[in-house]
Amino acid sequence: MSDPVPAFATVRRVMPASPVVVYQEWLDAEGMAEWMCPHPARPTKIELDPRPGGRLRIDIEDQGFELSIVGYFLELDEPSRLSFTWSCSTWQPPANSIVTVTLEPHGHEQTMMTIHHAKLPPALVEDHRNGWNKISDQIQDWLTTRAQRQGDS
Repeated sequence: MSDPVPAFATVRRVMPASPVVVYQEWLDAEGMAEWMCPHPARPTKIELDPRPGGRLRIDIEDQGFELSIVGYFLELDEPSRLSFTWSCSTWQPPANSIVTVTLEPHGHEQTMMTIHHAKLPPALVEDHRNGWNKISDQIQDWLTTRAQRQGDS
């Protein structure tokens, strides 16, 4: 008998900004619109109420297919940790998973960002690991581009 597939996905990536800056990106709907969904998917609307118990909603368009992510903030510990529930409108049966983002100082003005997505439907673990990897690359690129623009100002 084989071991069951773990129902979580974890991704770690060094971000080119301080933990404070990376933390704030996770609570900025306008910035999040640039990096939150694995491209070519794009958020069409993001609503964030960043307080414990506050709601989050991300409406997404992915090559003509529309879906929504909804959840509630569980923990906001600036600048080191935030967590929120995550439920996708396409999941059958419906499920509530939990995303925890941990931010640790790493070198000069860098952050080790760990995204841990727990309580996933087992069949979706690999898709979410791949998605969070792409999102991590996208936020890394967004932070680099933003820093370059600010340096040029």
